[in-house]
Amino acid sequence: MTWSHNPDNPALAMTMTLKHRILLVEDDEAVRSVLRRGLERAGYEVREAGEGGAALKLLASGPADLVVTDLVMPKMEGIEFILTLRKTQPRLPAIAISGGGRVDGNRYLEIASHLGATRVLAKPFAIEQLIALVQELIGSPPADAPSGKPIPGG
Repeated sequence: MTWSHNPDNPALAMTMTLKHRILLVEDDEAVRSVLRRGLERAGYEVREAGEGGAALKLLASGPADLVVTDLVMPKMEGIEFILTLRKTQPRLPAIAISGGGRVDGNRYLEIASHLGATRVLAKPFAIEQLIALVQELIGSPPADAPSGKPIPGG
């Protein structure tokens, strides 16, 4: 949440701007960092977890407008996380991402789609592809949301 001065309406000295909140669930720390920076650069507020169980705890402590989750992770995998998410928050949009694992990545994504993922995205992908899906599902961040620095190289 950010506060900003509203010069167009003197009666409102300050207005509150809520950023769209994204929960990013990815076990690979380097990938998670790149995705977080890209989403923050686009103006979104991002909380992150390394696996599904930790993500559920974050959701219990505060809401999210959208979830981006990897599918192949230690402890609670993305499929189990999505199933649990659908029981507790059936309307929360979820984007499943995967590059595969024991099974072809496209098969994982197909399963995730059937079990409740709103959209799927195969790794590797450009950050712009993820941002386009996020915008499709929850819209763009407020115009006055601060953006971060660009991700070097992409």
